[in-house]
Amino acid sequence: MTNNSKKIIGLKVRLLAAQRLQTILKGKNFIPFDANEINDGRDRALANRLVTTALRYYGHLNIILAQTLKKGMPKKSADFEASMRIGLVELLFMDEMAEHSSIFLAVEAIKNNKKSAHLSKLANGILRHVQRNKNEFNNLPLIDLFPDWAKNNWGKVYDKEALEGFGKALLKGAELDLTLKNVDEKQLKTLNAQRVIFDSVRIFERNCPIVELAGYESGNWWAQDVASSLPARLMRLKTNSRVLDMCAAPGGKTAQLIKQGYDVSALEIDEKRIERLKENLKRLNYSANILLADATTYENQEKFDGIFLDAPCSSTGTFRRHPEVLWQRRHEKSEFIIELQQKLINNAISLLKQGGILIYATCSLEKKESEKQADWILKTYSKMISSPIKPSELEGNNHLVDKNGWLRATPNMSVFNEKNIDGMDGFFAARFIKQ
Repeated sequence: MTNNSKKIIGLKVRLLAAQRLQTILKGKNFIPFDANEINDGRDRALANRLVTTALRYYGHLNIILAQTLKKGMPKKSADFEASMRIGLVELLFMDEMAEHSSIFLAVEAIKNNKKSAHLSKLANGILRHVQRNKNEFNNLPLIDLFPDWAKNNWGKVYDKEALEGFGKALLKGAELDLTLKNVDEKQLKTLNAQRVIFDSVRIFERNCPIVELAGYESGNWWAQDVASSLPARLMRLKTNSRVLDMCAAPGGKTAQLIKQGYDVSALEIDEKRIERLKENLKRLNYSANILLADATTYENQEKFDGIFLDAPCSSTGTFRRHPEVLWQRRHEKSEFIIELQQKLINNAISLLKQGGILIYATCSLEKKESEKQADWILKTYSKMISSPIKPSELEGNNHLVDKNGWLRATPNMSVFNEKNIDGMDGFFAARFIKQ
């Protein structure tokens, strides 16, 4: 950064936000800024919000840039595209930001780099044009927030109303859901949380990082979206039954299985993810048999009473929390993903006792990674029969159970208890018994 960037108030934050966004444009996952990178809490929150908002409105920004950059995106222009996206987000979608300041800081960010400085006049012209036509650019259809592949795929599976709901869910983002080790009113009040379903609660407002919330250090809870918290509850085995969590890290579902009183083995292929799993279980004062191995080939002489397979997938159901998954072209790897899932399923069935339960789950909205894989299990393995999930197992939330007796949650859905709790990740789960 130049000395000039230190003198202009607010410029450093925009430069850092643009640099982080640029890494995501190149295919990286979004890693929020921490205190080591941006010490000031307000600046850190703003930088993270700028990047996140740019990712939520990514589809709309694509349309705006395509309409205003007549010759297309300039090549080899450093962080020009990212700075433009940050500037447009401030100008259009962050009402508390002064328009003239948003334009000025975006142009200054582009001037700051030698490789993009020559484009500063172009940037200023585009931003001024967008400012004059703000109403037009601020009211693009919600469905255009999504890439073409998602519109095509989901348009065939989910109705138009659902897709509109997906768009609203993407822009709203996701509140923080926790799974509590023990539910009590005092803890709910301390956390300023509202019960959602079972021992899952939601925090709608907080003014501190997760690690500073009451009960974190003492291991009273773990962060887990409400939809993600449902499948592991469906195992329905006797206490002390031997259960294998096949793709265990970071450990939320492992913790749930332990909490239910099972003898849990947690399997992971990656050493770093194993370490994270161990750290999370240690904080919760939970223990499991940790296994470092490839789940497609892992062997064990003694079969398991239950196997939980939260399979690798495109993770499209998590777009409220990770909007970048929509644009990382993971759908193009679907053949590899499906083949991997089937290898995992095959090994899971070989490790399962007769009479044992298999739960197959994904955080995907893609039917080919979820429902079609459940169909494949039934068609391929004569010993595997469906064990339909009953609405009573989900506190009467019958809209979460499809005609096959499988769990299907989507981001536009609510959980019904005393009150309606809106929004959850997209998630799928099917339960099988080995005859």
